[in-house]
Amino acid sequence: MLKLDGLHNEAEMTDDAPPFQRPLKQRSVWGWMAFDFAAQPFFTVVVTFIFGPYIVSQMADDPAQGQVAWGIAAGIAGLVIALLSPVLGAIADRAGPRKPFIAAFACLKVAALCGLWFAAPGTSLFFALALLVTAQVAAEFSIVFNDAMLPTLVARQEIGRVSNIGWGLGFLGGMIVLFATVGLLAGSPDTGLTLLGLPPLFGLDPAAGEGARATAPLSALWYVVFVLPMFLLVPDRAAREAIGPAIRDAGRDLKATFREIRTRRPLFRFMLARMIYQDGVNGLLVLGGAFAAGMFGWTVTEIGVFGILLNVTAILGCLAASAVDSRLGSKVVVSTSILILVVATLGIVSTEPSSTLFGLLAFSVPTGAAPGLFATPAEQAYLGFGLLVGLSFGPIQASSRSWLAQSVTPDEAGRYFGFYALTGRATSFLAPLSVSALTAVAVAFTDPVTASRIGMSALIAFFVVGLMLLAGARYPAARE
Repeated sequence: MLKLDGLHNEAEMTDDAPPFQRPLKQRSVWGWMAFDFAAQPFFTVVVTFIFGPYIVSQMADDPAQGQVAWGIAAGIAGLVIALLSPVLGAIADRAGPRKPFIAAFACLKVAALCGLWFAAPGTSLFFALALLVTAQVAAEFSIVFNDAMLPTLVARQEIGRVSNIGWGLGFLGGMIVLFATVGLLAGSPDTGLTLLGLPPLFGLDPAAGEGARATAPLSALWYVVFVLPMFLLVPDRAAREAIGPAIRDAGRDLKATFREIRTRRPLFRFMLARMIYQDGVNGLLVLGGAFAAGMFGWTVTEIGVFGILLNVTAILGCLAASAVDSRLGSKVVVSTSILILVVATLGIVSTEPSSTLFGLLAFSVPTGAAPGLFATPAEQAYLGFGLLVGLSFGPIQASSRSWLAQSVTPDEAGRYFGFYALTGRATSFLAPLSVSALTAVAVAFTDPVTASRIGMSALIAFFVVGLMLLAGARYPAARE
């Protein structure tokens, strides 16, 4: 046993590891992956594509005010998640079981989502944002505890495969709920019909935002139903300490973890690299739709379809990465994904309405009314580069999770996955800020379209620096 400032960690990575089995024949593995399937629709539908834009466009007095309020709320949620995830992970390591924490935060998340149904236009914007922040914080905390169960679930050589398949199932769940929303529930305020040309189910009124509001309780119901296999099938750790002493001792453990991680140089290097390249991934996902909307005048319909297509390619990417990870390791998947993202970002910034690949391919720009969905050659080129992003952003996150799961012992997984959540949030402002700053400088010397392309190129630096740090990182980043 290795003792460090009150921490008792197992020096050998295999002491608590399960015997090697074919993971997809284990009910417990499918139960664990069901968590991703249950949790993802909240992020896809509520946060990103439907409810978040609804708050900005229909609840606020004007879109600018809504954007400011939404940004502040997202910042508060990120700060709370970053600061408290390591603390809660340390408490769970001391207490033992993970499921009670997931259950507690599930109740909080479901209650907040059900409350969002009452966030109608004209009601309190603060009320809606407070509930949304509560749901997001509870959802992210639950992910920390679910991820921490992975090292004890399957043999180390199978972690990458299971992590990628679970992430792919999450995208599938998000895509199903997103398609159901735009096709059956959320009607256009102009026509009153959904994307499939149907009246919204249950008589939901588009003018009152009922289609968007319904996504919150729908995501809550989806979560409750599909998270049950995790509770019923996945084994949990035995109780170790009472919650009171665990809370008291967690602070000491956390301080020791911050000191310890600097001495575990391979793990520290991986965490640092992941913090940087994940900033680039987040920036590309957050800004890519807005960039296309400004470049091509995409509406919510185009962006929604674009989101569905991204989820489809993300599922395919995760399935392919699951096989590669199990054979070649998480480092190969993560590094390859970064290279693809560099190519995709270069393609995106090389595209404008009249050309792509920095002018090597020129197109005629149609005049008059818009010819249809993704009808111009420039839009199709942008869509192709965007699908490269979809192919990579799932595997890069799933294999990063598996890299960490293979690098820590089961007894310390809670603390380190909490620290992993911290590093994923600590510098999340850097990528959007870099894009904004570079765009602001460029607009003084060129036209707005070119300036926005120059600004987006800042994301490439995050991928390149992250890849350089990964190149010298030992995999897995376990103790000697």
